[in-house]
Amino acid sequence: MDTLLTIAHVVVCLFLVGIVLLQHGKGADIGATFGGSSQSLFGTEGPLPLLNKITTAVAVIFMLTSVTLAYISSQTSNSSVMSEISVSQPTEQVEVAQPMAKEDMVMETPAEEEKAVEETTKE
Repeated sequence: MDTLLTIAHVVVCLFLVGIVLLQHGKGADIGATFGGSSQSLFGTEGPLPLLNKITTAVAVIFMLTSVTLAYISSQTSNSSVMSEISVSQPTEQVEVAQPMAKEDMVMETPAEEEKAVEETTKE
């Protein structure tokens, strides 16, 4: 049932994309002014009423299959991605770094560093 519904959903999806691409856009009337073809294939009103009805029907079917697949997926799902992870305590204790003492945070200025280097080289 799931496979059949998924196949029907994909077919309806592709048909919906195709039927939307068949409809002419807002700027298509300008092209008809300069030698466009007549729309006698779909009657005097053109393809709009027929394509609109088909698009609406296919969109409703697409939404129904989407909701049905989502409902089936939520009801039949018993597994979890997190099921493989164990909830055991870590065997090793992790050592937490202690904050630095204030004496270690004081930085020497470049002049003090030069004096310290000169004193060590004199000795």
